[in-house]
Amino acid sequence: MPRVEDAALLTGRGRYMDDCGTPPGTLHAAILRSPHAHALIERVEVERARALPGVAAVLTGADIQALTSSLVVGVKAPMECWPIAADRVRYVGEPVAVVVARDRYLAEDALDLIEIRYAPLPAVVAPRAALEPDAPVLHAGLQGNLASDRSFRYGDPEAAFAAAPHRIAVEIDYPRNACTPIETYGVVAEYEPGADAYDVLANFQGPFSIHAVIARALRVPGNRLRLRTPPDSGGSFGVKQGVFPYIVLIAAAARVAGRPVKWIEDRLEHLAASSVATNRATRLAAAVEADGRITALDWDQIEDCGAHLRAPEPATLYRMHGNMTGAYTVRHVAIRNRVVLTNKAPTGLNRGFGGPQVYFALERLVQRIALELRLDPLEVLRRNLVPASAMPYRTASGALLDSGDYRAALEAALAGGGHAELLARRDAARAEGRLYGIGYTAVVEPSVSNMGYISAVLTPAERQRAGPKNGAQATATINLDPVGSATVHVASTPQGQGHRTVLAQVVADELGLHPQDVRVVTEMDTAKDAWSIASGNYASRFAPAVAGVTKLAAERLRGRLARIAASQLNVATEDVVFAGGRIFARGNPDNALPFARVASASHWAPGTLPADMDQAVRETAYWTPPELTAPDEADAVNSSLCHGFIFDFCGVEVDRTTGQVRIDRYVTMHDCGRVLHPGMVAGQVTGGFAHALGAALFEEHSYGADGSFATGTFADYLVPTAMEVPEPVTLHHETPSPFTPLGAKGVGEGNCMSTPVCIANAVADALGLKDVTLPLLPARLAAHIHGPEAARPGGGAVPVAGGRQLFGEGSAMVAAPRERVWAMLLDPTTLAAVVPGAHDVQRVSETEFRAEVTLGVGPVKGRYRVALTLSDLDAPQAVTLSGGAEGALGFGRGTGRVTLAEDGPERTRIGYRYEAEIGGKVASIAGRLLDGAARLVIRQFFAALAAHAGGGSAPREGIFARLLRLLGWRR
Repeated sequence: MPRVEDAALLTGRGRYMDDCGTPPGTLHAAILRSPHAHALIERVEVERARALPGVAAVLTGADIQALTSSLVVGVKAPMECWPIAADRVRYVGEPVAVVVARDRYLAEDALDLIEIRYAPLPAVVAPRAALEPDAPVLHAGLQGNLASDRSFRYGDPEAAFAAAPHRIAVEIDYPRNACTPIETYGVVAEYEPGADAYDVLANFQGPFSIHAVIARALRVPGNRLRLRTPPDSGGSFGVKQGVFPYIVLIAAAARVAGRPVKWIEDRLEHLAASSVATNRATRLAAAVEADGRITALDWDQIEDCGAHLRAPEPATLYRMHGNMTGAYTVRHVAIRNRVVLTNKAPTGLNRGFGGPQVYFALERLVQRIALELRLDPLEVLRRNLVPASAMPYRTASGALLDSGDYRAALEAALAGGGHAELLARRDAARAEGRLYGIGYTAVVEPSVSNMGYISAVLTPAERQRAGPKNGAQATATINLDPVGSATVHVASTPQGQGHRTVLAQVVADELGLHPQDVRVVTEMDTAKDAWSIASGNYASRFAPAVAGVTKLAAERLRGRLARIAASQLNVATEDVVFAGGRIFARGNPDNALPFARVASASHWAPGTLPADMDQAVRETAYWTPPELTAPDEADAVNSSLCHGFIFDFCGVEVDRTTGQVRIDRYVTMHDCGRVLHPGMVAGQVTGGFAHALGAALFEEHSYGADGSFATGTFADYLVPTAMEVPEPVTLHHETPSPFTPLGAKGVGEGNCMSTPVCIANAVADALGLKDVTLPLLPARLAAHIHGPEAARPGGGAVPVAGGRQLFGEGSAMVAAPRERVWAMLLDPTTLAAVVPGAHDVQRVSETEFRAEVTLGVGPVKGRYRVALTLSDLDAPQAVTLSGGAEGALGFGRGTGRVTLAEDGPERTRIGYRYEAEIGGKVASIAGRLLDGAARLVIRQFFAALAAHAGGGSAPREGIFARLLRLLGWRR
C-alpha cells in the first residue's frame, strides 16, 4: 500500500513546526551562548540590548531562576540542572541570555550588545580523566564528577572466571555522535496570566514523562501546561525529546515579555548544543572455554553525560540492562556502571540509544575471542547463540527474549546473502595484495521500553522508598462521526514511521473498510487527547505498541457494531461479517447493511442500541503488557518487551593508499516479528543503516582537550549523503512476538546497533588489527597502513587549549621614518582608521586600549570588544601587543611582537610574529578558515598602516606561493 503521508510531503505541503501559524503579536527569541567550556560568569550587562528599539525582553540566568525550578536530575545527587547558565558555564554553547524582540533579526543584533565577563576555568572532556582526583569539578555539590556508581552481579561470575581456561578482554572508547534531523528544534510558547498557565507548541516527540518535568520546572500543575505538536516532524531519531529545556526557557521568556514567543533553532546551535548520544568508556572481559563458548562477562562502563544530567539520563546507560548478554547464552555477569560529568553538551536519546555502545564492545569482544583462539568468528557466534528451544528465554540480568530462531536466521542470511561468494572475493582480493575483510555481528534489538528500567540506577532500598515504576502504556482512540466515518488518534507523534498509513491499514482490516476510508490524526494536544506518562514515540514502540493498541480499540468497536448489526440483520453476533464497507450475515451476504448506517446509529438513533450498550461513537483503548515488571530485589529487570534479532555480515575493502573504506556488500537479516508494511520496514532498515554508516565512517562530535568544540558545521561534522550510502541486502525471518497484539517487534533502531561494529570488524579483519576506533576515518586508518604521519612544516591552525591555535609572521614596508610609524602605533585615532572593522578605539592609559570591531570569518560575522595592552616597549624599535576579544560568536587571546627597522631614508620595515587562540562559536564553525582569515586581517592592518603613513604595501604573494599554501605548505 502506498504511504498516505507521501503525497503531501513530496509536494511541499507538509506542515512542520515553522510552517504553523503563530498567535497575533508573537515575538521572536534568540539565544546568546557560551564561548567557553568552563568559566565563571563574573558580570552580565544587558542594558544596551534592552534599550534597542524593538526589544521586548532580555533574560539572564538570574531571571530564569527566579521564574522556574531546576529541571529534574535523573539520579539522586546534590546537583541542579537549569536550562540556562547562571553562576558559571559548563560547555560551549550553553545558553547565557535570551533576547525577545519583534523579529529574529533584531534579536540576533541585540545579542551583540550584551557584555559578559568570564573567568575561564580548567575543563575536562574525557570520561576517565573526569574521575581523576585532580580533575576540575563541574558541580560543587558532588565534590567530584561522579554522579552515580552502581555494581551488579548475576550468577557467579567470579567462579566462572576462575574456572575458565581463557580470560579475553577489550577496551573501547565509543565516541559521541549526533542525530542531525532535517528539522531542528522549534517552540512557540504563550503564558496566560489569568489562569497561570502555559500553552506550548513544540516539535517534541515525548515521552510524556517529560511533561511532568516541564510542568514542575515552570511551577504549574500538569493541567496548566498544554503541550501541542505540529502535524509533521522533519525527523527526530530521539533528539527532539531533548527540546524540553528550551520549552522551559521560551515559556519563561513569554511570561516576561507578556506575549507569545517563537524560537527556531538554527543548525549551528543544533550541532553545538542540542542533544547528542553519550560517549562511553568500556572495559569488557569474558571467561571463555577452549571452543569459544562464553561463560561469564565482566562489564565496566563509564558513561559520559556531558555537563548536566538531564532527564531521562542516564537512560542510555540502563536501557540495555536486561540484555547485556546480547544474543548469547551467558549465565554469569558482573556489571559496574558509572555516570560522569564533563565539559561537553548534555546528552539524551539518539537512535538505538544505549545499543551501539553495548554492542560495539560485545561484538568486538566476540571477534577478539575468535582471533586469539584462532577460531572462525562464525563458529564462535553459532556456539553462543540462544537456541530456539529456549524461547521465551530469561537472560541473566532479567530480560525476557520473547521469540526467535537465531541460528536459523543466521543460516538463512548466509545462504541468501551470498556469503560463500563473499569469501571467494576476499581470497581473490588478498591474492592481489588488496586489503579486504569480512565482518559479522549478531545483536538483539529491544523495543517497547519498560519505563521502570531507569530505576535500576537506584538501589533496591531507594526504589522501595520511591515506589514502583514499571510497564509501558499505549493509547488509541477511534471515533465514528454521524456519517459513519472513522478517525484514529494515538498518543504518538510520527517522525517518519508512517503512522497514518499503518494505522489506517490496521483499523480498515478490523472494520472491513478500505484504508483510505480511515483518517489518522497525528497531532498531539495534552489538553484534549488521551495520553499517559509512558506515551510518546521512542524505543521502536510504534508497530508493537501503538499499532497494537489501535488494533485493540478497533476490535472493541467492532464488537459493539457487531451487536448493533446483529439485531438489525436478525443473526447471531458471531455470524456478523465486516468486509468491503458492508456488514452482512456470514451465511447470506445479501442480508447486509452499509457500514456507515450501523456506525452512525449511536448518533442518529441511540434508542435502537441494545439495552446494555451506552454508545458506539468512541472507543479508547489502553494497553499495558504484564511482562514489564519493576526491577526485583536482585536488580534483574526486563528492560524491554520485545526483542528482535539481527545478523549482519559485510565485505569491505580499505584503500591501501588513502585508507578510505569501501563497502563491497552489506547483508542484514532482521527478525522484527510480524511485518506490517514491507515497504515501510524497508525504509526503516535503510534509514537505520544510513544513520549507522555515519557513526561508523564519518560522524563524531569532536572536542579539544579544554572542551572547545571543533565540529560546528557540516564541513567538519560529516554526515553521509545518498552518494556514500550503498544499498544493503535486506532479508527477513519472521517469528511473531507472543507479547504484542499484532505480533510485531521494533525494527527502526537495529542497524544503528549492529552496523558500526560489523563494519569495524570487517576493517579489523582487512588490516589485521586488534583494536579499531570509530569513526573509521581515512586518516585514522592510513596511520595503521603507513605509520604515523610526520608533522607538516610551518604549523598552521590546530585544535589546542582555548580553541584553535594560530601562528603567523610577516612584514610590511612603510614609506615613513621609524619615529612616525611608532607614534602611529600608539595613536587611537590612527588605529581606528586602520584596524579592519573598527568602530571605535579608546586609549585607557599610556599602554592600554579598548575597541569595538566587527569581523567576519566564513559564514559568520560578529561584533567583538577588544582589549589591547602594550608591553616590553623599546621605542622606537619594538613592542609586544597582548590582548583579547570577546563577542557573541566567541573569544580570542593572543600576543604579537612588532619590530620597526630602518630600511633607508624615510623607509621603515615593520616585522611581526604572533600567536593567538580562538574559541567559541567562531572556532567551531569556521575552523577551516581561521588560519587564512587571521593572516588576511593582520596583513590588511599593516597594509592600511603603510598607506596611512604615506605609501607602501605588504608584500604580495605570487601565484605559485599561493598554490603551495593551498596545498598545505608553510615556510
